Amino acid sequence: MTEASATGTLEQALAHAARLLAHDPALATEQLGEILEVAEGHPAALRLLAAARSAQGDWQGALDILLPLAQTQPHWAVLHFELGEALQRSGRGQEAVVALRRAVALKPDLPQAWRALGDHLMAAGEQDAADAAYAQHVRYSTHDPRLMDAAVALAENRIPEAEARLREHLKQAPTDVAAIRMFAEVAARVGRNEDALNLLARCLELAPGFHAARQNYALVLHRSNRPAQALLEIDRLLATDPDHPGYRNIKAVVLCRTGDYEPAIAIYADLLQRYPGNAKVWMSYGHALKTAGHGERAIAAYRRSLELQPSFGEVWWSLANLKTFRFDAADLAVMSEQRSRPDLSDEDRLHLEFAIGKALEDAGSYAASFGHYAQGNAIRRAQLHYSADDTHARVRHIRQQYDAEFFAARAGMGSPARDPIFIVGLPRSGSTLIEQILSSHSQVEGTMELPEVTSITRMLRAQGDEDGAMPYHQALAALDADALRDLGERYLAHTRIQRKTPAPLFIDKMPNNFMHIGLIHLMLPNATIIDARRHPLACGFSVFKQHFARGQGFSYSLDDIGRYYRDYVALMSHFDAVLPGRIHRVIYEQMVEDTENEVRRLLEHCGLPFEESCLRFFENTRPVRTASSEQVRQPIYREGVDHWRHYAPWLGPLESALGPVLESYPGLPQPE
Repeated sequence: MTEASATGTLEQALAHAARLLAHDPALATEQLGEILEVAEGHPAALRLLAAARSAQGDWQGALDILLPLAQTQPHWAVLHFELGEALQRSGRGQEAVVALRRAVALKPDLPQAWRALGDHLMAAGEQDAADAAYAQHVRYSTHDPRLMDAAVALAENRIPEAEARLREHLKQAPTDVAAIRMFAEVAARVGRNEDALNLLARCLELAPGFHAARQNYALVLHRSNRPAQALLEIDRLLATDPDHPGYRNIKAVVLCRTGDYEPAIAIYADLLQRYPGNAKVWMSYGHALKTAGHGERAIAAYRRSLELQPSFGEVWWSLANLKTFRFDAADLAVMSEQRSRPDLSDEDRLHLEFAIGKALEDAGSYAASFGHYAQGNAIRRAQLHYSADDTHARVRHIRQQYDAEFFAARAGMGSPARDPIFIVGLPRSGSTLIEQILSSHSQVEGTMELPEVTSITRMLRAQGDEDGAMPYHQALAALDADALRDLGERYLAHTRIQRKTPAPLFIDKMPNNFMHIGLIHLMLPNATIIDARRHPLACGFSVFKQHFARGQGFSYSLDDIGRYYRDYVALMSHFDAVLPGRIHRVIYEQMVEDTENEVRRLLEHCGLPFEESCLRFFENTRPVRTASSEQVRQPIYREGVDHWRHYAPWLGPLESALGPVLESYPGLPQPE
């Protein structure tokens, strides 16, 4: 036989084996074994044999072929993609990422490799990188020239251009599910979550098996504070692929949102078997452990993350944020060394500044400590667009709109339920202590900082005149009795997933909700409202040295903090005047000094009988998801009341901004 005919026969045999692979992988395996007896080590035959083993669920057998083959075929993109798939199925996620990155570097137009890479990156907590990979998947999975242009614009974050091209395309092809999904991605990128949800729902109506769209749908539901619906979609996806790392990571994140920490911890532990070298997954694991009360395990998880990535500022700050944790000299040396790196990102740097500030504070080096807190705050303040003037204008508008006549005209409206106990005030004002005391009562369940009131304000803002000064308040003022009752019922329905016990009352501790007392009173007139208040300098400095993950734009400047506190006091004084007796105020220092009497007053306002367990709140083992999580698991800490005085020499801007509010505390200044 000539060489040409032998080659032709081999190619025919390989083609036959490839056809068998589609419907009879076991027979394909036999065929390929025979081929390899004749053509030992033939790369194409080995690749097909690995695929046949994979098709039969023999992932290790596939890896036994693919791993050495990839060494001899470093430029074969499809082979590296298949290696990544086999590694993923074998629970070796971190190695899978390396193989998939290699595949797309060699051949960018491999859409399924981009998709698999995105799944792994999401499982590993690399959300931005996952989003970029998914965008490339969209880009390379379409062959329509118009869609390709839109996909390139989306991948390159040219959102207006992508939106324009997709609108034009969907006029011509309104049922193109790939385009609908891309359009939903555009909407999500610019914060139009409702539009994104509607588009993705339509996409799934047209193509229920479009798993990529369902994954997007679950993510947007989560970001829109609809965890129950998000879990339904994730479970549908997991029914098709129970071990999919991306789906499992999303489920863990959503379970933490709903307060179901133990199953989330189990998922993270499993993911770490697959991604043992991923610092972000170790951090997420540590967060879940900390909130569930597993302090030592949380510290161990954070330590492991830092072994993998010593410059990971957020993890150093997570240790500092335990409050009861103390850094040693070796920790401080490592943090200082990492802080000096010229290639350090601003995000890592600001977290390290706050963590070093805490380490020096614990060591009694207050001047140096304040310097680091100030540096961290300055970095974060430069990233934000917070305006104290805008806050003051908003508070002034609220005081003008929500007067006694406004509430009198709406008396008796809203849902009659008395289930929620809202705890409001400034962060670091003792609100978590109040929450822990109340949740130790047999009739009260503690939850977490619930975002539902904020979600309702966003919905109302969308209903208002977008050209108006305050569209949310304008829309709320226009609601009738039925609409206000519906808002209250919506709030109760959307928070039900957070309630794990049969207790009749539950706590919603979101400090910034003091801005929304008008809404709370109108939709739930029988709910309890507690105002947690602490000495302005103690509270203000505690806010200044605390780096918040999100939502506290006022907290990175002493002047902004002072002005915010002053606006808060003015607004609460207004509601005291127009809704007399509606809000119960707890002064932190009085709670510390006279705990039993203050607890009795608090319970009486909530309509609850006194229970001794409320004085032993530190024995309560429920999850606590705030900066004070470890502190409230101990008896009241009296030494902390005046701790701010160590920093008094540097708090001049805060004192000046507070003005009469500081002078009159705990009383109230004359109305402004």
